Amino acid sequence: MCLKAPPSSIYLTTMQERYNPSEIEPKWQARWEAQGADSVQNDPKKPKYYVLEMFPYPSGRIHMGHVRNYSIGDVVARFKRMQGFNVLHPMGYDAFGMPAENAAIKNKSHPKAWTLSNIDEMTEQLKRLGYSYDWRRMVATCTPAYYKWEQKFFIELFRKGLLYRKKSLVNFCETCATVLANEQVVDGLCWRCDNAVLQKTLEQWFLKITAYADELLNDLDSLKNQWPERVLTMQREWIGKSKGARIKFAVPELNESITVFTTRPDTLFGVSFMAIAPEHPLVEKLVGGTEHEQAVKAFRDKAGNINRDDRLTGNFTKEGVFTGRYAVNPINGKKVPILVGNYVLMDYGTGAVMAVPMHDQRDFEFASKYDIEKITVIKSVTEGAADPHSAKEAFVDEGVLINSGEFDGLSSEVAKDKIAAWLTAHDAGEAAITYRLRDWGISRQRYWGTPLPFIHKADGSVVPVDEAELPVVLPDDVVIDGSGGSPVAKSIAFQTGVEDRYGKGARRETDTMDTFVESSWYYLRYCSINTDDKPFDPADIAYWMPVDQYIGGIEHAVLHLLYARFFTKLLRDLGYVNLAEPFKNLLTQGMVIKDGAKMSKSKGNVVDPNYLIDRYGADTARLFCLFAAPPEKDLEWSDKGVEGAFRFLSRVWRLVHEATTGVHPDAALPADFSFQHHKTIKKVTEDLDGRFHFNTAIAAIMEYVNYLQSQASVCGGHDEFKAVLNTLILLLSPFVPHASEELWEALGHKGFATQHAWPSYDETKLVKEEITLVVQVNGKLRGDLQISLKASKDDVLIAAKANAKVQTYLSGKILVKEIYVPGKLVNLVVKDA
Repeated sequence: MCLKAPPSSIYLTTMQERYNPSEIEPKWQARWEAQGADSVQNDPKKPKYYVLEMFPYPSGRIHMGHVRNYSIGDVVARFKRMQGFNVLHPMGYDAFGMPAENAAIKNKSHPKAWTLSNIDEMTEQLKRLGYSYDWRRMVATCTPAYYKWEQKFFIELFRKGLLYRKKSLVNFCETCATVLANEQVVDGLCWRCDNAVLQKTLEQWFLKITAYADELLNDLDSLKNQWPERVLTMQREWIGKSKGARIKFAVPELNESITVFTTRPDTLFGVSFMAIAPEHPLVEKLVGGTEHEQAVKAFRDKAGNINRDDRLTGNFTKEGVFTGRYAVNPINGKKVPILVGNYVLMDYGTGAVMAVPMHDQRDFEFASKYDIEKITVIKSVTEGAADPHSAKEAFVDEGVLINSGEFDGLSSEVAKDKIAAWLTAHDAGEAAITYRLRDWGISRQRYWGTPLPFIHKADGSVVPVDEAELPVVLPDDVVIDGSGGSPVAKSIAFQTGVEDRYGKGARRETDTMDTFVESSWYYLRYCSINTDDKPFDPADIAYWMPVDQYIGGIEHAVLHLLYARFFTKLLRDLGYVNLAEPFKNLLTQGMVIKDGAKMSKSKGNVVDPNYLIDRYGADTARLFCLFAAPPEKDLEWSDKGVEGAFRFLSRVWRLVHEATTGVHPDAALPADFSFQHHKTIKKVTEDLDGRFHFNTAIAAIMEYVNYLQSQASVCGGHDEFKAVLNTLILLLSPFVPHASEELWEALGHKGFATQHAWPSYDETKLVKEEITLVVQVNGKLRGDLQISLKASKDDVLIAAKANAKVQTYLSGKILVKEIYVPGKLVNLVVKDA
């Protein structure tokens, strides 16, 4: 019925009486490491399982969010190993990024030294928590051995036209003389100097993610029921596929045209003005040499001071200025004024919009502010047409067309196609599909990142470096002092010898890559070790990929996950992998909350994992994080919960100690002993196997421990009782591996518990032979009764009346009625004699 207990003579009678994690945890960590317990190789004879948690930034210390994330992954890894899978469970560090430069300025240190020191400290912390990582595969993305291959990928992408340069709006700090990433802009101010950040047009590098928009969108269907629906929805919205029409508005005075995209071509007759982005290339031509030039220039400068995030969200006062020019609506020949609007973004759509005040709320508010004409061209089917003079808001729903010439009376749905066809026939536009997604700007004018492997020649051309020169190594002769500009651009060593190889006037590109690039392919590098001549071995990729279970925070739902999906498709098209999607299943864990807020230094509510380990042990930290909440929900920190987890492990410890020294080998086991055993195995197995209901699995184990403790004083020394403890320890081992190994050894076993096969259960043992019936007297509970399921009604009633507790309430009474509800209760109705 269960694992066989070793002979009593080999039990360790010297087992310590009290649970002491500070002694046992270092012991087992040393043994695992010495014996390579977590190292793994390809094994075609075994089914593989690749479990991966998103790797951390090496900031210096792990936090409780890390502990929760990595504990989840470790339980999955250990459980799958015990199920017989060949499990790949690696760890590394996303080691480039802004915090290293910030720390260098603050501490007058070098980002490399700061980063590598933090990696050493965090690795030691992760090992103290007992995570079963194959540390031979560790990746640090800031090492040339890693980013060399990234540079090779970019050279190949450049040659295929998937990496290119173009002018783009960027966040620019004039004080620091540098471009800032969006995350470096805090409330519209520079993170370094607190001065205002401007919007500036500079030439930048871009990856052509838009070429993969449809594939990225369509392949989300293959992840349904494997990724959280919330994440799939967020990615669909970020890609933002829209069906509509592209329309050309002529500007006859300049022999130019302005193109817009709209999802509502049915409202075309309602256009009363056009708005273009302040950065639109046609602005200067529209106002150059006119009386409007200075006003428009001042307006552009003012708009450039608006934070980009605010412009994206609309969190600012919407304003515009007239250019003095008019465009012609192609559908009716009407001239409409062209304004420059601060709410129009150059890199969203075409950088121009046709404004239909009566059928777009933003246009309605803008037209009301500047007293611009409003025209109703769609009426409600049920309520009729809105009056432009008295309307309080725009009518934004679809309906029936009015004031629209030959299209009057058509429904919006039909009119969209009809008007798009008219535009095509008159060379004024066409039906079109557009995307919210924009090409990925990967240029960063900062130091601590991967150098872009390109040369700018004297004639203005850009060429890749010779691949034999890879890696292009980030220079060390830099001063990180926040004085402004890219430190790479100031390095003399970085440019040494370039003219000799590429001609007079040649210089290296000094931009570095967005750090999202490094995290877009690291999971592939983990699959191969000792592959110095290639990024990874195709045979390794074929065996291990895709990742079977990916685990990380919901905050990465769009950018990281979208970029990783995109980069996998790029590498497929470069011939490196035969893979469309990198992550088969995704779990997004919740945050750790304390005092009503997410744990963070700024909130002053951080709990140091080192303190927790020192006081309670790593197993307690793990158990609390796994038991306190389901993994996808936020975890509310509780000191009492941590103490409770420690007390539970102490109870398990005492249970095993008492059983191994028990003196009741001939005691009878309770009737439900086998049932409780197999019920627990089934519950824990089902909760772990794909469902990841760790909290309920642990609750089932706790319930089983309570049951075993209730029997220990009677039959704790019984060999079969000792044998079920083997199963108990194996069920616990993925959650609390250190304590489990110590108890496994105390039970007389050789080898690691976490390398033992997972316990199995017998369905035939899950049918109870006995049940507990409630016994009432006159409807009040007076006792309970253990009775065979096969017992007849007469047998049940006889046993109920014979119960010692019940008899005290029957004495001196007359039995009036006997009520039996099968499987539930007996109620004996009595009256005074």
